[in-house]
Amino acid sequence: MTSPDSLASTGLDSAQLADSEIPAGADPFVLFAQWLAEAQQSEINDPNAMALATATPDGAPSVRMVLLKGHGAEEGADYGVIGGGFTFFTNAGSRKGGEIRANMQASLLFHWKSLRRQVRIEGPLTEVSPARADAYFHSRPYKSQVGSAASDQSRPLDTRQTYIDRVKAIWAKHQEEGRVPRPSEWTGFTLSPQRIEFWRDRDNRLHDRRLFTLTGAGDALGWSDTLLYP
Repeated sequence: MTSPDSLASTGLDSAQLADSEIPAGADPFVLFAQWLAEAQQSEINDPNAMALATATPDGAPSVRMVLLKGHGAEEGADYGVIGGGFTFFTNAGSRKGGEIRANMQASLLFHWKSLRRQVRIEGPLTEVSPARADAYFHSRPYKSQVGSAASDQSRPLDTRQTYIDRVKAIWAKHQEEGRVPRPSEWTGFTLSPQRIEFWRDRDNRLHDRRLFTLTGAGDALGWSDTLLYP
């Protein structure tokens, strides 16, 4: 145990010098779910918001915010994902969609400022099944379905009015039915994590970091973990 005299000599308190609070040997999917649940109680807006980083085949990166819409050890099992994952949806005709289709690798970052925590996740991507894409698209409010269907996401737009006119036309066409056919380019992707890093902020940069890495194959597939220097 660190003595009060030795603490005083460093100018640091016991909280900064305490052992890691990120449990060794944890299931990273379970730990992520716990952290997300806590964020849902403390974050004002979109606790499921995450930065999604993609890259072109020659390595030029880009990043933007998207929303997590599914996660867990069984995520994506119905369309061939092994070992679970993290799912988001997007227009595959967008810049990120083009980069994903050309280079099926990505990285995710969650930052929960109210909790002073981050989670970084890296791995390959698998496109969701048409049935999963349909189900999520039609679970969204009608207004959101219309807005998505009217958008050629990331592509040049001559005037805002062009987009508004398309919104109005699609709204009128499908209003009676109350749902819009899912555009063929509107889909989702599941990231199968190879690395998941949990980070807790501590004062004076004495942060707490633990990295979980997927190892093995088949029945021997599992997670190893190690602390990282802050």
